[in-house]
Amino acid sequence: MTIENLSSNRSFDGWHKQYRHQSESLNCEMRFAIYLPPQAAGGGKVPALYWLSGLTCTDENFMQKAGAQQFAARLGMALVAPDTSPRGDAVADHEGYDLGQGAGFYVNATQAPWSRHYHMYDYVLDELPELVESLFPVSGERAIAGHSMGGHGALVLALRNPERYRSVSAFSPIANPVNCPWGRKAFTAYLGGNTADWEEYDASLLMRRATAKVPALVDQGEADDFLAEQLKPEMLEAAAAAGDYPLQLRRREGYDHSYYFIASFIEEHLRFHAGHLGL
Repeated sequence: MTIENLSSNRSFDGWHKQYRHQSESLNCEMRFAIYLPPQAAGGGKVPALYWLSGLTCTDENFMQKAGAQQFAARLGMALVAPDTSPRGDAVADHEGYDLGQGAGFYVNATQAPWSRHYHMYDYVLDELPELVESLFPVSGERAIAGHSMGGHGALVLALRNPERYRSVSAFSPIANPVNCPWGRKAFTAYLGGNTADWEEYDASLLMRRATAKVPALVDQGEADDFLAEQLKPEMLEAAAAAGDYPLQLRRREGYDHSYYFIASFIEEHLRFHAGHLGL
């Protein structure tokens, strides 16, 4: 498996690096970023937090705006940030910001023309960790987190694969996509008209029936413009209550949907994950 290093930057005595590789699951070139803390230079392996970003984002948004590296360096945790969708001239796209490139929704598309490339669920679950753990001093101890569309993806991946992740967290996740405009648009395009197929990618529905339970932390800003129509955290709260799920959902007065919000509480999220990763 070959990858191309695109950039390397020293950060808090560790290294932020960006790579490009040919993805088998997505049938195109993909880019991802990794932060390796100083502890990774000592010969041992460190656990990793996989971060999934939101609509219109790339691997760069979180790494450049969240301020997470300083805390990852103290804790001894790698950070891995994939792109949010397949990309390239041959990859299907859409004129809207909420479908196509930059809007993969972390599903495995079954409908043309999306099904050739849009398998972000498989990429994040299997291909990317296999690549990272084979080429870097990163162990198989994983946590997962994300923002907005990426918060939806992180919750779904953890809920469907509790054996893979020690913990999950999200900022402003799309909590009930089968019942919001973003989710209905994306799922109709990627998965087709059978709404039973959509339910496998809805965190609120999955949490309600979960048996194996990954500890979950969610922060939601109360001044978020998308709160009522798109995010619906109350559906996640209701699911956790119904299924006795270990969810901590915190509503943050005055905070919006931006990275100012994420940067304000990212240390608490990394420490939450560190506790479950044994750091």
